[in-house]
Amino acid sequence: MPEVSTKPYLLRAIYEWCTDNGYTPHIAVVVDANTRVPMQFVKNGEIVLNISFEATSGLKMENETISFSARFGGVSRDILIPVENVIAIYARENGQGMAFEAPNPATALSAAEQQEQEESAPVLSSVPVSEPEKKAADSESKGDDDPEPPKKGGRPVLTRIK
Repeated sequence: MPEVSTKPYLLRAIYEWCTDNGYTPHIAVVVDANTRVPMQFVKNGEIVLNISFEATSGLKMENETISFSARFGGVSRDILIPVENVIAIYARENGQGMAFEAPNPATALSAAEQQEQEESAPVLSSVPVSEPEKKAADSESKGDDDPEPPKKGGRPVLTRIK
């Protein structure tokens, strides 16, 4: 029988110490393909999560995974984190806790996977200006050097571009 890592036991112990002392436990996690977190909150391949009783619902700290539900921007999300991806657990109030080695790079997102995620994200591009709009802009720019400032208040106007 393979030996179970001490890491999940240490995570549970620090979590319990934080809650017993009235601190807010946070975990820092390396995000990879096996991690289920809201990607818009991931920075530099990592995310920090509040795992306090007040911030989570159904927290389960098992030997292989940490899972719970939490609200992000008012929307409930199911979170799943492999224990091997946790790089730190600490109390927000004083920073005391424990850091762990980062998972080996084989499990982290490869450069190709990161590029694929970036490519699948929506991209903004400029829309060419039509001839009538160009002429109107040219005639306005030839007029006064002191254009009329935009009017404040009133109803906003929606311009439909086809």
